[in-house]
Amino acid sequence: MAVALESYAQDRWVAPAGQLIEIPSAIDGRIVATCSSEGLDFGAMVRHARGIGGPALRAMTFHERADRLRALAGYLNERKEVLYRLSADTGATKADNAFDVDGGIGTLFAYASRGRRELPSERFVVEGGVETLSKSGGFVGTHILTPLHGVAVHINAFNFPCWGPLEKFAPAFLAGMPVITKPATATAYVTEALVRLIVESGILPPGALQLVCGSVGDLLDHLTGQDVVSFTGSIETSEKLRIHPGIGRNAVRYIAERDSLNAAILGPDAGPGTPEFDLFVREVVREMTVKAGQKCTAIRRALVPREAADAAVVALRAALAEVRLGPASAEDARMGALVSRAQREAVRNAVGELAREAEIVLGNPAAEPAGLDGGAFMPPVLLRCERPAEARAIHTVEAFGPVATVMPYDSLEEAVELVARGEGSLVASLYTYDPEVAATVTFGIAAFHGRLLIVDRDCGREQTGHGAPLPGLVHGGPGRAGGGEELGGLRGVFHYMQRTAIQGSPKQLSALTRSWIRGAPAPASARHPFRLDFDELRIGDTIETASRTITLEDIEHFAHFTGDTFYAHMDEAAARANPFFPGRVAHGYLILSFAAGLFVDPPPGPVLANYGLDGLRFLKPVSPGDAIRVRLTVKSKNAARQPDYGEVRWDAEVFNQNGETVARYDLLTMNARRTAPEPG
Repeated sequence: MAVALESYAQDRWVAPAGQLIEIPSAIDGRIVATCSSEGLDFGAMVRHARGIGGPALRAMTFHERADRLRALAGYLNERKEVLYRLSADTGATKADNAFDVDGGIGTLFAYASRGRRELPSERFVVEGGVETLSKSGGFVGTHILTPLHGVAVHINAFNFPCWGPLEKFAPAFLAGMPVITKPATATAYVTEALVRLIVESGILPPGALQLVCGSVGDLLDHLTGQDVVSFTGSIETSEKLRIHPGIGRNAVRYIAERDSLNAAILGPDAGPGTPEFDLFVREVVREMTVKAGQKCTAIRRALVPREAADAAVVALRAALAEVRLGPASAEDARMGALVSRAQREAVRNAVGELAREAEIVLGNPAAEPAGLDGGAFMPPVLLRCERPAEARAIHTVEAFGPVATVMPYDSLEEAVELVARGEGSLVASLYTYDPEVAATVTFGIAAFHGRLLIVDRDCGREQTGHGAPLPGLVHGGPGRAGGGEELGGLRGVFHYMQRTAIQGSPKQLSALTRSWIRGAPAPASARHPFRLDFDELRIGDTIETASRTITLEDIEHFAHFTGDTFYAHMDEAAARANPFFPGRVAHGYLILSFAAGLFVDPPPGPVLANYGLDGLRFLKPVSPGDAIRVRLTVKSKNAARQPDYGEVRWDAEVFNQNGETVARYDLLTMNARRTAPEPG
């Protein structure tokens, strides 16, 4: 029996009304679900997100939101079998689920880790350094990032009903922005089940996530400059959204990821018999068959040196002939169905256009695979275009299915030009062991791509594949690919935040950013700061040490003890000949070591570990007879993953006897906490 899909609006499930849209199974054509968004109050949904979801999320720190993402990922991971079962009717095989279901859950885990590791335990981010805006340093500026006070509208494609919503949701949620997600109707039944699991978990605060099953109605009419629209799908729909009056008039942030004629290039050095040739063949076959080629990152154009073209076609045909079609229930099925018979017809029509310029060398797009009646199965289709420089359709028409075209090239320069004729792509991959080839191709096509993958025998076993977007790397591309950008680590989070320049005195900006700035008050600590635990330390707490004179004997002892007998420390004449030194000078690391000896309080205490230095600069040489002292100031504090300790960043400045700065750096320590914080 078909399931009537419900939308999730204003924290309640809403049954479909009016004319229902029927959704067929890709496997046998039976109706598996119906849906309609008629009757939804989209204005109320937007107001609910802004008035309930937004404030609840912005009240949480990045770390608290990251913890929710991690908990949600764990919850879904224990219940993903239900998503596997439903995905079978989309045409997905068991292997396809690794990309969609597991990939989506993995993205939640990845952003949870980044949020804890790379973002502060605050509700804002300080971006970049401090700009000194006056001679005395009494007027400074910096930038902060804060969450937008709107809603993120996510419109997703049919091919990834789990990964698509989750890879958009994770960075938006981490940024502190509520989401209204709208899945493609063809596979909405999987996304609805996913959202039901999320709602049942009780992990998200009210208003954080809403779901639309059906059309978006007048949703876009209610958006403002505080909102974001992120779209994945066709060029035609993307253009309609981009020119929507509400988006244009209100300068709504718009992110688009759409059609892409991605290329794979076999280097001229990577002929038959090389590991790179085998890797190229394997990847083209994989990209043609995973999700039945219904991936925006799939390989559509396979460029090969003309002398290797025959061998490449033979190898590809042989490998594709081994691919077995069938549903997820078939143990030997390596490729499933297209999402619907209508989609299969669209792919067949696109192949017809390509076949005017290229020869079909494998597969009959019109064939009905035996034993798979009623479904949307289609065998892989491989074409060969002998003169790609004279063709048009192969560079402009995307057959969104198990279809690729082999294109011989006569020179590497021609290959670069052919790839660029795709007018902007999400990804290209290059198979070569020659660094010169890699450099020529990379710098020839980088401007046309969001991601480039260079595969050779050294990384062949570990590389994640041409068509796999990764949370830490940019997913998107220029031109035809939409000009948008998703993922990319924290870049994806910052799309949902406003960058604002703030200016003022060091005192004001230190208080605002909770990060000490030179020139701000630095009160002397009544107790040595190393005696204070994480919770007792205050931003700006400072200790100024006594002085220590550095002797020539110190320098020579350090040189012989460490083995660093560089001439500037040991040879007076050679050191004086150096334009940077007045004569023999102290080692930079000697200065650091002596500085630590001046400020460290040695007995056991709250300081658990020193785990690094940032921004170290040696600014003035220290000669024998100079005396150094240190000013150590608590610059910022950040809660660590474990509740019993936190990270302290110290501003360390080393002066000589004349008050001149000789070294400057940030010291990082882990400090014990007095009490574990309350759970978020």
